[in-house]
Amino acid sequence: MKFFLFICFFLLSAGPILAGAGTSEQLLKDLQTALASKQDYDAQRWNRISVLTDAFISSKRNDEAKFDLGLRIYEEYKAFKYDSAFVYSQKITRIARQLNSPEKTEVAKLKLAFILLSSGMFKETFDELNSIRPSYLSQADKLDFYFLQARAYSDLGNFNQDQAYRPAYNTKALAYADTALRFSQPGSYEQLAVQQFKAVKSGNLPEGVALYQRIRRLPQLSVHQLAVSASTTAYIYSQLRQEDKAFELLLVSAIADVQSATKETVAIFQLSDYCYRRGDLENAYAFIKEAREQAAFYKARQRQIEISHISSVIEGQKITIIENQRKSLKVYAVAVTLLALFVVGFIVIIFKQLRKLQKAGRLISITNQELQARNEDLRRLNTGLNEANKIKEEYIGYYFHNNSQLIDRLEALKKALDTQLSSKQYGAVQKLVNGIQIKQQRQELFKGFDSVFLRLFPQFITQFNALFRPEDQFILPEDQLLTTELRIFALIRLGIQDSEQISRMLGYSINTIYTYKTRVKNRSIVPNEEFEARIQAIEAV
Repeated sequence: MKFFLFICFFLLSAGPILAGAGTSEQLLKDLQTALASKQDYDAQRWNRISVLTDAFISSKRNDEAKFDLGLRIYEEYKAFKYDSAFVYSQKITRIARQLNSPEKTEVAKLKLAFILLSSGMFKETFDELNSIRPSYLSQADKLDFYFLQARAYSDLGNFNQDQAYRPAYNTKALAYADTALRFSQPGSYEQLAVQQFKAVKSGNLPEGVALYQRIRRLPQLSVHQLAVSASTTAYIYSQLRQEDKAFELLLVSAIADVQSATKETVAIFQLSDYCYRRGDLENAYAFIKEAREQAAFYKARQRQIEISHISSVIEGQKITIIENQRKSLKVYAVAVTLLALFVVGFIVIIFKQLRKLQKAGRLISITNQELQARNEDLRRLNTGLNEANKIKEEYIGYYFHNNSQLIDRLEALKKALDTQLSSKQYGAVQKLVNGIQIKQQRQELFKGFDSVFLRLFPQFITQFNALFRPEDQFILPEDQLLTTELRIFALIRLGIQDSEQISRMLGYSINTIYTYKTRVKNRSIVPNEEFEARIQAIEAV
């Protein structure tokens, strides 16, 4: 097989799109979509393996065909499942010996060395490489052989991280890469890919980026070849501190790995580290979990060791966040319980105030009857009645304002509830929380206010609707007294014109109050600047 068999694991990634472009946000969405369909992509590879395996079993007497089929099955397994690839590398080795073909025997050894390196078995890789006789290899296989030698020394240096031995490994890697170039076609993908490898190992990073641009312009460039170069260039960009470009190219590689059912990969693992450092813990956890599953499925020993380090950090951070959320829920539960107790007292106060208002309403009715019977005192009584109406309006406003202040105080008390956690009476707290419906209590408050207000201003809705065209008038259900819009202007009729004060009373943001007021005024047939004056002119009983 071609050089593709070896270069595809230098940084082990793939790209589903030739352009490899797109914002990181869109590429993240594409990767999440691909992961959601991972089983479908795996099933496609399993189907291909099944067809080839059936043909391999049926080719009992034709060893030449059996060798070719075994080689194709190995190609399907080599980036998918190590142990199965290992089995078929052994099978094609036996068939090559039966054919007494030294060429096929050396090719089989080359395939075995490749997956041994992919699995992180360095000693076994070098043992197998040292046993290969390059003179029996074709020119293309020689290119693969020498580049595999280069990559083996490069990977060993990266794994050891020992500054005493690593320079020597890099020197050997560059020497083998130079030998591999002698067997490559000028201007081919293979030549440019080896040159990019050399640029990375020698520290000539700008040349590595330029080579990537040349690779992208190659005719008939496969998606996988582009993905490998993009992954290599992502590493270059990371060394140049251009993290955004590196992140996007890694996303392209990870998407291709999922879509091609490639399990021996580093792209998804590196993405988890990028996301963790960016504070995106959700994606970091999802990607490291996927990387761990892929490494375990393939049985990549070296990769499993690398993943274990960052995995423990990410999962530890996730546990910390969950614990903090649990503590916050406890604080909230205690706060809601105490708030519920205050709401109960608040309801009692409202009930007493409503009874006082009912008595005041009956007194007003008696006073009106007496005024009609005594014509001579009409002016004096009318003056007193106007004053009484004004007192009623101010009293309602004062009453509602005091209740809103009570809610503000209850919210302030929530902040002091953390001091109660030391009592650890969570069971009693939860029981009280379950018995309180704060939203329902607020609605009862509004209902009581609506009832009192309409008793004092029974013509309010009729006179309010007179300010609108018929199709824009407010029609209320039978079980509803006032809408939110009507309630806002009811408070304005009572003399409460400060939008911030209204927002506190009704439990809305000040922007919401402004929105309601503007929307109602815009529907009215009255100019906006005159609308509130017309509301103030609505008569009471």
